[in-house]
Amino acid sequence: MDKDLIFIQTILSDEMISQGFPLVYKGPLNHQTMKFFTRMAEEKISKRCSDSSIKRKVFHVMVEMLQNITRHSADYDEEGSGNGIFVIGERRGYYYIITANVVRSSDVKELEHSIETLNRMDKDELDNMHKTQIKTGELSVKGGAGLGLIDIIRKTGEKYAYQFLRLDENYHFFVLKSTIHF
Repeated sequence: MDKDLIFIQTILSDEMISQGFPLVYKGPLNHQTMKFFTRMAEEKISKRCSDSSIKRKVFHVMVEMLQNITRHSADYDEEGSGNGIFVIGERRGYYYIITANVVRSSDVKELEHSIETLNRMDKDELDNMHKTQIKTGELSVKGGAGLGLIDIIRKTGEKYAYQFLRLDENYHFFVLKSTIHF
């Protein structure tokens, strides 16, 4: 079996047997599936966490990461859907959200550079970048201004974990993880 496929299966099986409350979904992600998952996750988190600021952070990060899939998947369509994998769960001391989707190989270098740049920045640098992007950022064809990744890392204060797995010469599988400590 291909080592990249083993990696993906390991991520999913680890999440499914974790001690938290993993929600795992693979398939088309659009506005309707986003609403479904946010509602389901909100119910589960509300039962386990009484801190409203943590609940808001988890909800915000979840929505931003789901929007990244719906807007930036290589197979994004006119109806606003993109295919991907979405995982949310809890471990001792933190919640985690993992998304994975296919991206064009031509986008990998820029996306990796963006993530690495954000991972190196401190809070003040992230805040300044966010303000600059709000003032000067142009909306992309898919409706984004590049704020999602900046906003997630600002809100969580945690570095991204990520990996690009080459599928073929035109496409990579992009796995992104964000954590919210409580």
